Amino acid sequence: MAAVETCDVVVVGAGFGGPVAARRCAEAGLETIILERSRVPGEKVVSGLVIPFYGFTFGPDFIREGNPPIERPICRVVNRFIRGGEIYATDSTLRVPKPLALGYSAYCKPFCTWLADRAVEAGAELRTSTTAVEPILEKGAVKGVITDRGDEIRCRVLIDAGGTQNRLAIQAGLRRKYLPEALELYMLWDFEMAKEDVDQTFGLSMEFFHALPEEGIGAPLGYGSTLYIFTYRESIHPGLGQFLVTRGEIPNLAKLLPQYFENFQNKVTRWKRDIAPKVKLRATTWDVCPIYAGLIPETRNMPIFGDGILIIGDAAGFEASAFGDGVPSAWFSAELAAEVAVEAVRRGDSSPSVLREYEKKVREHPYITWIITDWRRWDLRKVLVSGDERELRRMIRDHWGVGAFRYRYSGRPLAKAVREALRRDPHAPLKWMEMFTRYFRNWEENRFDPLSVS
Repeated sequence: MAAVETCDVVVVGAGFGGPVAARRCAEAGLETIILERSRVPGEKVVSGLVIPFYGFTFGPDFIREGNPPIERPICRVVNRFIRGGEIYATDSTLRVPKPLALGYSAYCKPFCTWLADRAVEAGAELRTSTTAVEPILEKGAVKGVITDRGDEIRCRVLIDAGGTQNRLAIQAGLRRKYLPEALELYMLWDFEMAKEDVDQTFGLSMEFFHALPEEGIGAPLGYGSTLYIFTYRESIHPGLGQFLVTRGEIPNLAKLLPQYFENFQNKVTRWKRDIAPKVKLRATTWDVCPIYAGLIPETRNMPIFGDGILIIGDAAGFEASAFGDGVPSAWFSAELAAEVAVEAVRRGDSSPSVLREYEKKVREHPYITWIITDWRRWDLRKVLVSGDERELRRMIRDHWGVGAFRYRYSGRPLAKAVREALRRDPHAPLKWMEMFTRYFRNWEENRFDPLSVS
């Protein structure tokens, strides 16, 4: 017989955003339940990624002050330009001295488990292997969810952190499926590599390989990601992505992405000489992200709240359009949603007039709207028309090179975020430096907080 229960807040999804929202709600004394369809948090997320530093410095206090399982600090971004399989130019202007970092590479499964552990530690209840299959609707208001077991979990506020493919907000009549033009399908290759080889070959860097389409080692410019290599403690991830619609057509990505990488392996001397002899393929994985959701008005203008529901992270289209690093926005939006949920429960009112405050907070946030409307990757399409390699190098330098300091790292969003942080805590810079130093020491000593599930 199906069960019926009630609580204050249900959070759907224990990826990067859900546990952050759940922890904040639980800390405020709200009875909070997290529903996660996987057996272990993070299992359904792409296997690894690089999280930019501003997610840590301006995100949740407990992450900045904790010891999450990072894999490698990234202090340098190297851009390599390929012609005929050879590197004809290199740009590595985007760099910082250690122990500072531009970001941290991490495997999703342990990091999401660590986040979920912190939510449970604060009093939230985590239920894994449980899928929220549809919302409970009463006169258009969301009153909870029905699980795959047929159980009803009724709540005052539902926080949808279910990601790109979650249907709850669609079933609630708030949102529609993302347009294929906004979605990028990724393929990642997970290679084992001894730590000393990663250290010697890459150091504390990640690499991007850029080429015009005729080289056949990546998607047409602006219609996908350039081929990149993320580096971890004892592994590397080459990765490629392409949009589901490219130049108005639907490409066969299951064929094209492996073909691009095979061409890269066969053509590029850097791979054949310096990397291939030291690696062993362990796994391949796929993921899909709403990279251009913020650039397309139809998706950007979809609601992010409704009667009894708040939508965060990828489910709300908060993916960085130029870089694909949506984790900071998941953390930022999770905290904002939790603040509004706590206030709604305390007031006993989760109507749109109260939950609308979430949208206001999102629009005022230094980073969220800024990074989802960054056109620089889209603008790479101009190079397709010109075929100008000098223009390609200029645009890449402005995107993944020193120009990123102006736009993302030291531009308007960072300045605003710093001002707000200093207003709240004049000692914030000292805490940031302590975090960088501690994270680097943790990496050197391979010492992090223990996880509830290995």
